[in-house]
This record gives sequence, C-alpha cells and structure tokens, in this order.
Amino acid sequence: MPFVLPLLMSFLLYSYSLVSLAADSSSTAYIPSVKAPLASQSLLLDITTIGQVKLVAVGEHGHIIMSSDGVNWQQSSVPVQTTLTNVFFYNELLGWAVGHDATILHSQDGGLTWQVQQYKPTLEKPLLNVVFKTPLEGLAIGAYGLLFRTLDGGKTWQKEFHSEFLLPDDAEYLAELKQEDEEAYLDEASSILPHFNRLVLDGRTLYMVGEIGLIAKSYDFGKTWQLLDEIYQGSFFDITRTLKGNLLVVGLRGHVFRSSKNGTPWQQRQTNTTALINDIVLTSDNRIFLLANNGTLLESNDDGQSYSLRNQKDGKSLIAGVWFNNQLIVVSDVGVKIISL
Repeated sequence: MPFVLPLLMSFLLYSYSLVSLAADSSSTAYIPSVKAPLASQSLLLDITTIGQVKLVAVGEHGHIIMSSDGVNWQQSSVPVQTTLTNVFFYNELLGWAVGHDATILHSQDGGLTWQVQQYKPTLEKPLLNVVFKTPLEGLAIGAYGLLFRTLDGGKTWQKEFHSEFLLPDDAEYLAELKQEDEEAYLDEASSILPHFNRLVLDGRTLYMVGEIGLIAKSYDFGKTWQLLDEIYQGSFFDITRTLKGNLLVVGLRGHVFRSSKNGTPWQQRQTNTTALINDIVLTSDNRIFLLANNGTLLESNDDGQSYSLRNQKDGKSLIAGVWFNNQLIVVSDVGVKIISL
C-alpha cells in the first residue's frame, strides 16, 4: 500500500529501535522518565491547556511538563520513558497522553502524576491522538489504522478494525486471504489501513483525518465512519471548525482546504508555502494560525480564506500550539517557544 511518511511520522516510526533499548518487553515493567532540568528545551510533540489556567506539553523520553505562564515549567512524574505524541484533558483533573509502544497514560490530579493504562511494545506502533467524549468514553488512534476504545475511563482498552477505510481492492484481497490463511490475514490487516493522525470532537460529530487524503466523520463516536469526498492524495494532520462555523483541514506541502458546508464541497486556499502543516490554532480575537515545518507560520484574519507568512528565523518546525493568555505558545524540536506577534 503506497503511503507518504512526513518528517514527524518518519521520526516516530524510526525511533522505535532507539526507544525499545530502554523499554522492557514486559507489559508490567517500566522504566520511569528521568527528571531533566532542560525538559522544556527538548523535543516536544504536543501541548494543550488545562481549564484555561495551565499548560501541559509532552514529548520524547516520556517528558510531561506543566506551566501556569508558559515560561516556568515543572516536570511531572511519569512511569515510562516512551516518546509521547499527544495529550488531552477532559477537565481540570482527568487527562490522558499517548505515544510509542501503543502507550496510554492517565492522570487524575491535573497532570502532576501519571499511571499506565496501556503499554504494548511488541505491537511496535505509535498512538498519535486521544480524545474523550465523557469521563468514561474515549478513543486513541495511531499508525496503520490503529484504534482503541474504552468505555470505562481507560481501565480497559479494546482494539477495533474499521473496514470502511479499506480500498475496494484491499477489502477483496483481505476477504480472500482470511479464507486461505488466518495468520497471514491478521498480519496483513495490521498494516493495510492508512495512518490515523487526528481526532476532533465537534459537538456530536467526530472528525478524523489521516494518510492518503483521509477525511471522515462519525455521528456515533467512531463506531461507524462516513468518508468525505477525496480532495487530495497526501496526508492531513489537523481539522477544525473556525469561530464562524467553517471547516479547515491542513496537511502536506502547504495544503489547506476550507468548507462552508461541513465538508461538501471543499475549496483549496493559497498558502504560498510547501511546508508540512502540523496544527491549527484559533485565537480569541478571530485570527487563525497554521503551524508548519521549517519555522513556517501562517496567519489568517479572514476566517481561513487567505494567509500571510510569518516565518520564524530559527527555521525550527512548529509542531503544535495553543493560544494562552493572549500569546501563541508552541512546541518544537527545541522545546517550548513563545512566538512574538
């Protein structure tokens, strides 16, 4: 199955050989993350807010750091050294983080301490995103169509395979293989789906974007999915609804598409960049920022219809960001950055 691996995904998959050296193959033995004075300057892959009063960021070596101002950071107690790729807080106390080795961590004290809910180094796949609809109902997604669901707040996670994302030829091939060789079928099914990159819960609708132009929506929290029209063959990394109610989706080579009718049709927007766009940040003053590789920052003042470039001099990739206390705070391969606007 042809697919494109951008810079970030290449790092996530390649670095398994490095991470596994420090990880016990047992699902019950962990090596805790080491407290590092410079954790806020290390590779960080996601950042979010907790109740609009705190920040939390996650990254390599199991680093989870917290701040109330974006400048001073405190490192949390984390039981694994696994690279963490995404963090989500349902409220001021309950949070989840996911990462390599299909790792899922949970915090019940606002991110100060974390416990392992799932750790599968033998699976050799990263989880890339996690979202909860209620304190009990959650989904975690990742590479090669990896999807886990919980109905009990993460005490147990069940793996799901969603055949609606198969290409017709692949579906026929898998059906034949299942009849002929069950072991070969299971092996092929574990890698035939595209990477699932991002989940966004928009009211009762759950959106998901991923590899090979994947855009899908679900009205039952991911039990069934409806594929949206194919508009681009490259990967998408974020989708959001703007403050004025329009949809934006972003991805490889500076591609941005906007829809005023919930995904039908989409209109491509000019960005004047070929940088991979990782994240969409909405501000309280109706601006939109797109964070991209190579220090590329795009700003829109007309609800995502047009963009101006605000490239950063250091050229470091802008991986994820938040609007916090009227500032744009992002994470990168050199840690936390407060971008002057």
